[in-house]
Amino acid sequence: MEQKQNISMDPQQITAHIHDIAVELVKQSGLNERHVLVIGASTSEVVGKHIGTAGAEQIAQAIYEGLQKVQQMYSFSLAFQCCEHLNRAIVVSKKTLQHIDSEEVMAVPVPKAGGSMAAWAYRHMDDACLVESIQADAGIDIGETLIGMHLRRVAVPFRPSIRFVGHARIVCAYTRPKLIGGARAQYVVTDQNVDQNCE
Repeated sequence: MEQKQNISMDPQQITAHIHDIAVELVKQSGLNERHVLVIGASTSEVVGKHIGTAGAEQIAQAIYEGLQKVQQMYSFSLAFQCCEHLNRAIVVSKKTLQHIDSEEVMAVPVPKAGGSMAAWAYRHMDDACLVESIQADAGIDIGETLIGMHLRRVAVPFRPSIRFVGHARIVCAYTRPKLIGGARAQYVVTDQNVDQNCE
C-alpha cells in the first residue's frame, strides 16, 4: 500500500513541495515558453476532506505560489482546471489564450462553482480568462481531479519523488508526439538512416 509522506498543512511546506514536484516534471519533460502546464487541484483533498467539500483558499495560495516560482524559472504557461460545476473549464491568461488559439468563455470561478484553486488563480493571474478546454503539454493533478481531458495525446505518466501534498495524492504526466509508421519507422536521426532511400 502506498504510504502518505510529507503530510503537512503548513502553507510554506506545501509551496515547497509543489515547487519541487513542478521542477522534477519540467526537467523530465523539457517544458519551456512554448508549453502549457495544466493544474488540477482539490484543496479539500489536501486538507484530508472529500473533494469539493472543504475548499481552502490558504492552500490554493500556497499551491499557486509554488507553481509561480517554477513558471518564472522556465517560462511555460500555467492553466488551472475548474471543478465540474463549471464543466472543468480552464483558467488561463489572455496571453496564453492567444498562444493556444482558443475561444474565451464567460464565467467567474468562485470556490463553490469553479473550486478554490481556480478561483484563486483567476483573481491573481495577470489578465485571466476562461476557455472550455485546452490540450496542455503536461499536467499536475493534486487530489485526483482528473485532468486527462486537458492533455495532448500521448500522455506519459510521471511519478515525482513527492507523491502526496498534504493528504492529496499527486499524479503527473507529460506528453509526446504520436509515434507513427510501421516496421521501417525510426524515431531518432542517425548517420545510418539519413541516406536510406524509400521505394
